[in-house]
Amino acid sequence: MVEVRIRAIVGLGNPGAEYLRTRHNLGFWFVDILAAERRADFRSARRLHGVTAKVTIDGHDVLLVKPDTYMNRSGIALRALADYFKYSPREILVVHDDLDLPVGTVRCKRDGGHGGHNGLRDIIRHLGAEFPRLRIGIGHPEEQRPVLDYVLGIPSREEEELLMNGIAAAHAELPHLLAGDYAAAMRMLHRREAGT
Repeated sequence: MVEVRIRAIVGLGNPGAEYLRTRHNLGFWFVDILAAERRADFRSARRLHGVTAKVTIDGHDVLLVKPDTYMNRSGIALRALADYFKYSPREILVVHDDLDLPVGTVRCKRDGGHGGHNGLRDIIRHLGAEFPRLRIGIGHPEEQRPVLDYVLGIPSREEEELLMNGIAAAHAELPHLLAGDYAAAMRMLHRREAGT
């Protein structure tokens, strides 16, 4: 089933230098790299509660967004984005870290629950659950380590390499993702993981 075309990619994270390289900021990493590759600059967009950059991907204009509301209030920025541009939730791709996936593994979903992710929880509260997501695995902390410390921690060099590989693989599938063809994107991501 092919969905509507994606018009905005929202990376989830926390603003501020202290959070820049943390696992919880993978959504920011994703859109930062995308913007840098296309020499696009982020500009303040107060009415959207964040910063935005315009890029062209596979011949289509896409708005990149980084909310500055902090993770737990991401829904405020998503609601403002949808209202201002008259986007349906289906036209907004949300990129976020995922504790339930191995480090660097990438999955996409058309919709669903929050899975304990506070950013998604707040977006669902403001926008409903029918928005596509790109999930980038950060793995799970060891038993004794609190989850909050883990997600707000900085990954090791080995983890960062896996995360960057995952981001690169997801970037390669953006034409499928932006067209709403999540099945095709997932097939290619599975093939990459299987080494075929």
